[in-house]
Amino acid sequence: MSESQAFAYASRHESFERWFQTPLGRALLADQRRFVDMQLQSLTGARQLQVGVSHRLPLATGTDFSQKIMTTPRWTPQIPDGVTVCDADELAFPGDSMDLVLLHHTADFSPYPHQVLREAARLLRGEGTIVLIGFNPLSVWGARKLITRSEEGPWGGRFLLRGRMEDWLNLLGFNVETSVTRFCRWPLQRSGRKARSRLERWISGNRFLPVGAYYCILAKKRVHARLPRRPVWRKSKVIALPGTGTVGASRGCSREELPARPAE
Repeated sequence: MSESQAFAYASRHESFERWFQTPLGRALLADQRRFVDMQLQSLTGARQLQVGVSHRLPLATGTDFSQKIMTTPRWTPQIPDGVTVCDADELAFPGDSMDLVLLHHTADFSPYPHQVLREAARLLRGEGTIVLIGFNPLSVWGARKLITRSEEGPWGGRFLLRGRMEDWLNLLGFNVETSVTRFCRWPLQRSGRKARSRLERWISGNRFLPVGAYYCILAKKRVHARLPRRPVWRKSKVIALPGTGTVGASRGCSREELPARPAE
C-alpha cells in the first residue's frame, strides 16, 4: 500500500469521530457500550487498553481494572492522562503487558488491519481477552458502503468480513468465545420509527442472518503448555554397578586377558 493511501485512512479518523456526534452515530455508540459492558462485567485484571480512532469514544468504562489506557492516532492539545499517541499497527507498549485489549473500529480505519491484530496479540498476556468491533459488510450498511461515493463517517473505512477476522484470530492463537452482529437499523440519519420497526420485525424473523450494522468478537489468547525438559542426570545420583572383569571399558572397568582356548 502506498504512503498516500495510508495517509488517506489517517485523514478520515477525524471525520469518523465527528460522525459519532450525529443521532445515528450516538445510537450506534450507545449500543456498542451496552453490549461491551454486559460481556465484560465480570472481567478483572491489571491493565486494560483501548485502541481506536479517537480517545473521546471510550468503551468498557465500568470494568474492574487497575489501569485503563487509551491510544489515539494523532496528537491534539490537552490530551488527558492515560492516553498514548501511537499508530494502531505499532503500539508503544511491551509484550505480555495487557489483560484486555479493545479494538474499536481499529482495523476498519487502518492500512494494515492484520498487523493491528498482531500487535494486540503481542501485548496480551496468556488467557487475556481481545474485543474486536468492526462494520459488517453483509448488512444494509455494507450495501450502502458499496453504492455510496462519500468518504465521510463510517463510509470512509473498510468493511472487513467477520469470518476473515475470526480466521486471523485463530491463526494468532486465539479461541473465539463470542461472535455476534448487532444494531439492526437503516444507515440513515432520519429513518422514522415505522421504518425501524419494519426492519426490526424482519430481523427478528430471520435471526440467524448476520445483518447487524457491526460485529463484535470476543476471543481469549491461548496458552500453550510447555514441553517438560528431560531430567539432567547428576553423578551423585548414578548408582555404580559392580564390575565382573568382563564388562567393556566403556563402563569404567578394566578388561582382563582371557585364557586361550585349548586346541581340539
